[in-house]
Amino acid sequence: MYFYAARQPILDINKNLYAYELLFRDSLDNVFPNICGDEATSKMIEASRFNMGISEFTANKPAFINFTSETLSKGYPEMLTPEEVVVEILETVKPGKKLLALCKDLFEKGYTLALDDYEHQSVWAHFYPYIKIIKIDIQESGLQEIETVKAAITQYPDIKILAEKVETYQEYEQALAMGCELFQGYFFSKPEMVKTKNLSPSQMSMAELLYETSKPELDLDNITSVFERDVSIAYKLLRYANSPIFRRRNEISTIKQALVTLGSAELKRFLGLMFAVNINPDKPSELLKQSMSRAKFCELISGEVNSPVDSSIAFLTGLLSMIDAILDEDIEVILTKLPLAQEIKDTLIERKGVMAALIKLVELTEYADWDKIELVIKKLGLKKDSVVKCYNEALVWADEQSMLTND
Repeated sequence: MYFYAARQPILDINKNLYAYELLFRDSLDNVFPNICGDEATSKMIEASRFNMGISEFTANKPAFINFTSETLSKGYPEMLTPEEVVVEILETVKPGKKLLALCKDLFEKGYTLALDDYEHQSVWAHFYPYIKIIKIDIQESGLQEIETVKAAITQYPDIKILAEKVETYQEYEQALAMGCELFQGYFFSKPEMVKTKNLSPSQMSMAELLYETSKPELDLDNITSVFERDVSIAYKLLRYANSPIFRRRNEISTIKQALVTLGSAELKRFLGLMFAVNINPDKPSELLKQSMSRAKFCELISGEVNSPVDSSIAFLTGLLSMIDAILDEDIEVILTKLPLAQEIKDTLIERKGVMAALIKLVELTEYADWDKIELVIKKLGLKKDSVVKCYNEALVWADEQSMLTND
């Protein structure tokens, strides 16, 4: 059994990861609009409790999960702990005495409650003592709704306003200025502004190494010389190669010995991660983690498409698919500065070919755009279960790697 879900990050005012919203269905076949909310929530609770734990899927962050009137009445939130879940009351749920009693009971048991896609009605004031988060879809309701809600909850300072579907950096800035404390959307995945950014010596060294390792045949002497010119990445290489995950008889004391210990595939992975993590330290860590999960997904699935691609190329292409967001610059401008294989540049700029389809597949999975996922899967000749398995594994791997690279 697989845990079929997409996770969408929710960030705090410092752009740190606060939680994930889980968008779940029981399979890629069963994700179209004809599935009812009760069934979707029920199957997610079943899967998370009895198959794959939610905490593993969300890296121990809380999971925002939608609940309908029916699933609230059946006590489904209590199948998860208060630490695991934020009980998100769908906008379709009508306020009334029964719902108020359910909210009060969950609140007293320690659960965090959120109102989803909130549109202000005075009747909701009865619920405010038990609500911790109010989500406002700024695309649907507009930023003005934030002011309306702020005025309504003045007596409840513990309630946080979450701006949902924040699509641009400008919208994020506006919502922040208006008092929102949580944010959900793709604002952090888009360039904040177009500007020229020079790479530091270490970043240029890593870019040079990425180019060297993208060649069909590795030149160990060239690669060693680059490491020897840059003490910071040489230190990271030696530290990484000396970690317990690599079986070896003796400690590593030279650059060349470290490179041989890692091997070609692991070296490419190490360099890609180092480049992504260090190229813009001011970016939210969740954005970098998302780049890592894309890279791993592309690597895992690359051999299963109807026209297989090199797994190392797939990994690096997936990793760099968000480089414009990381550097806040147009991707075509960025790639002219990096000595990468033309195959990677063509994929990311032209967005054509098998690798581009893989990037599209992982993007759609992140956005939970299930109907389009089905079309891309057929185009690539993939099996649905395999796609979900690789996506889940990639998320777990990215969580683990982000802890390692930030250590």
